[in-house]
Amino acid sequence: MATIRRRTLGTTGPEVSVIGLGAMGMSDLYGPADEEESVATLHAAVDAGINLIDTGDFYGSGHNEMLIGRTLRERRREEVVLSVKFGSRRTPDGGFQPVPYDVSPAAVKDRLAYSLRRLGTDYIDIYRPSRLNPEIPVEDTVGALLEMQQAGFIRHIGLSEVSAETIRRAAAVAPISDLQIEYSLLSRGPEASIIPALRELGIGLTAYGVLSRGLLSGHWRPDRQLTGNDFRANSPRFQGDNLEANLGLVDALSRVAERHGATTSQVAIAWVAAQGEDIVALVGARRRDRLSESLAAADLTLDRETLDEIEQAIPAGSAAGARYAAPQLASLDSEK
Repeated sequence: MATIRRRTLGTTGPEVSVIGLGAMGMSDLYGPADEEESVATLHAAVDAGINLIDTGDFYGSGHNEMLIGRTLRERRREEVVLSVKFGSRRTPDGGFQPVPYDVSPAAVKDRLAYSLRRLGTDYIDIYRPSRLNPEIPVEDTVGALLEMQQAGFIRHIGLSEVSAETIRRAAAVAPISDLQIEYSLLSRGPEASIIPALRELGIGLTAYGVLSRGLLSGHWRPDRQLTGNDFRANSPRFQGDNLEANLGLVDALSRVAERHGATTSQVAIAWVAAQGEDIVALVGARRRDRLSESLAAADLTLDRETLDEIEQAIPAGSAAGARYAAPQLASLDSEK
């Protein structure tokens, strides 16, 4: 079993495993999942040394938090660093309400109350708005989060998918532990201005989508059928010529991985972790076998020569298609 190293999220955040577990797929957006296997995977992750578990109150409209809460009842609370997002709103049929997101000060306190109950805990380690609402000053949202931190209901304040400018404004109100943002070999936008701003301010980065929704897993097949609620059915990178081009990039990465005795996904995860001691990688494993494969990335050291090989296989900006459909992309502060 791999040894999971720890890193501190920024200068004020908690110490977390270099690989964390993103739990969204256990409840939502990636097709059917087995609940018992999900709980077994959560336990296996913690047993292996993963302490960072990421969720959102809107994942499965609360189901994901209840799933994690079920797991927490069988663990010591201090074994887990819980990262929770709020703000996205759902509809009874499982859809999402149109933006803007509700990240008002009142929503901070209301949504937090429900999360604490579903998770069965009296505090959340990192609490963060899932997206920015341009009609609500980020200072107001962070100010309410600071009140909840001072009251002991949350330990740290995080951000998600916001620009360098917004990060600076938020950090002027309260210490920020980390920014959660999509970052992978196929999504390198944060390198331009966001990562430099984080490092200037002493804020960590929690990378999600490190396997680009499964594209970089080495397990994706072009003829895979997607169910109606699978996010990837409408993702530009999984459509037609885009998918063919992206799988060509993955094939090139797979050849690099094979030369180094690793799997494609392990190299993709290790690449993210190699981009700085202030970065941790979230993997979205829903089954123990996929988790086991991802865990091995923690012991994979990529030297300069291997990193250069990876860069040649998937150069920055080579991904075909945007990471979200146009309406979703337009709502992201991080893309502005």
